[in-house]
Amino acid sequence: DFNHFRHLVCVALTFYVVSATSVPPPHSTMKPGSPVPMGTDNPGVRRAARLGVYRYNNSSNDLFLFKESQIKTAMVQIVRGLKYMLHVDIGRTVCEKRERSNLDSCHFQKKKNLQQMLRCYFEVWITPWLHTAYVPVALCS
Repeated sequence: DFNHFRHLVCVALTFYVVSATSVPPPHSTMKPGSPVPMGTDNPGVRRAARLGVYRYNNSSNDLFLFKESQIKTAMVQIVRGLKYMLHVDIGRTVCEKRERSNLDSCHFQKKKNLQQMLRCYFEVWITPWLHTAYVPVALCS
């Protein structure tokens, strides 16, 4: 839910401000603003993956909608918001684009000749306080 997401962003930004104003120990290799791994089941990661899928669906010529089948890896970087860098497997669903279906209710294709899986890399920038999301990179093959 959005309030939970906003709370996570506030915590992350507080951490960022605190870590940016303190001097890291000499043995630390972590720099403020560096990408950090995130759990693939994190709600923010899952939302970012869905936004990447929307971008893919809007730019593809496929008759069917795709949706995420597995988030393989996730990194997040705090840069004027949250920048998610995701490797996601997406699959063709039974829902046709023209139906404007809710992806949550779309099942993956069962017919062998219509099944298709793609490996994607998405970059998703979310600025929670502006309520904006931007997907500058959506590469699938």
